[in-house]
Parts: sequence; structure tokens; C-alpha cells
Amino acid sequence: MTRAHEWPAGYAEAADEAGPSLLYLLKRTELVVRARLEELLKPAGVTALQYTALTVLERHDGISAAQLARDSFVTAQSMADMVRALENRGLVRREPNPGNRREKVILLADAGRRLLADHAEPARLLERRMVADLGAADVERFREALKSAHRALS
Repeated sequence: MTRAHEWPAGYAEAADEAGPSLLYLLKRTELVVRARLEELLKPAGVTALQYTALTVLERHDGISAAQLARDSFVTAQSMADMVRALENRGLVRREPNPGNRREKVILLADAGRRLLADHAEPARLLERRMVADLGAADVERFREALKSAHRALS
């Protein structure tokens, strides 16, 4: 395994000839995905960040606001504001944590589940559009490469 300060064989030479850095390309892709997701969600009145939080709850319902913030890539303060907004819309609800009565857990409400169900196919189509020029094997390699990059930096 390569140490963090070493480049994989041939990487530095290839990177010099390839053009923009991987960091730049990844950020550029993130921004365009977020913009398209915002367009898709605008009629529902939710932001891409709110949608991300709802999808996290869909997979891990009943978690703390702190965990939801970490899993949704926002600060605890931003999450507090977001949970209030989502709760006011009836998309989530807060309940006492059975393991710690001083803490509340956040749960996906039925309206939140419906919103996710309504947007599941459009979100899948957006993802398919993003990888439309890749074959199935390339998509899987891309997915694994992104996971690997995340693990390397976590």
C-alpha cells in the first residue's frame, strides 16, 4: 500500500499531462451535481442539503442531530436550523432518545418518506445522466474509486 506522501507509480507524470487536478475536477462535478439536484428539488421546496439529510434518515432513522450533521456533511449549527425547517414542514419529527432521555433523535416523517419516494426516480435519472458515457464496469470502478479516495482521507 502506498503511504500518503508517496505517489502511485507513474501518477505524478500522468497528472502533469492530464490537465486540471483531480481535486478541481471532483469539486467541479460536486457543484454541477448540486446545482442539478437543486433544480430537481425546487418544486418540492427543499434544498439539496435538506434532501441529503432526508436520505440519511431514510437509511439511519432515529439518529441524533449531531450524527445527522456528520452524515449530511454540515455543521451542527446548520443541522439544528435544517431540522427545525424540516420539522416545521412535517418532513421529520423529534422524539426522546430511549437510551438517553436528555437527547432527542430525529425520525423521518411520512411526508418525508413521500417526498423521497417522489424524487427517487428523478435522482436516479440524474445519476444515470452523470455516468451516461461510462459502461457498467466503468461505473462500478468509479464508485469503488470514490469509496477508496474517501477511505484514504478519512
